[in-house]
Amino acid sequence: MLFGGFIVIGHNVFRIVPNEVIVLCVLGLVSVRLRDGGWSAMGFTRPASWRRIFLIGLAAAGVRILLGQFVIEPVTGFFWPTPTAPALANEITGNAKIALLALLLVWTFAAFGEEIAYRGYLLMRAADIGRRSTTAYWAGIVVVSILFGYGHYYKGPSGIIDSGIAGLILGAAYMLAHRNLWACILTHGFIDTFGVIDAFFGWSK
Repeated sequence: MLFGGFIVIGHNVFRIVPNEVIVLCVLGLVSVRLRDGGWSAMGFTRPASWRRIFLIGLAAAGVRILLGQFVIEPVTGFFWPTPTAPALANEITGNAKIALLALLLVWTFAAFGEEIAYRGYLLMRAADIGRRSTTAYWAGIVVVSILFGYGHYYKGPSGIIDSGIAGLILGAAYMLAHRNLWACILTHGFIDTFGVIDAFFGWSK
């Protein structure tokens, strides 16, 4: 867990290690496979009900989007500048090709990559400290959400807080889905898809 924190902070704050999502995703998949017998240990398994997972993902995404728009952004706006947008954000407006590229990136790198790295691998290793009890998982969600916030360090203070709260919502979706990672993947994908659509049509400008 400490090593994971070093990777996240080392890349996003100090820029002394490679991209943490790639490193932790690869490390996590290998580690869980070897130490825990398979990826199902971190929830990367077929759910009993895809409909339930889809609804959890949709609801969690809705909560995150509404909370961000109407609570987090207005409150953090009193103290810090608006979060810095990702590199492609300013190029998406009215550009279908860039928007499609952005959708590809958010569903692969963000939805799959970040969820395997954070809610899959790091959360499980954090919960290991408390023998993977329910309490240990919830405590781990808080710790991993802080790291997730720093994983978006480039967005500035308001962006770190916004992403940290998003991490809490993603963690809650994971627990509501009985620790099934697909709930987080869908939630993350839905959130970022809305962001791409928003940027494409220029709704927030």
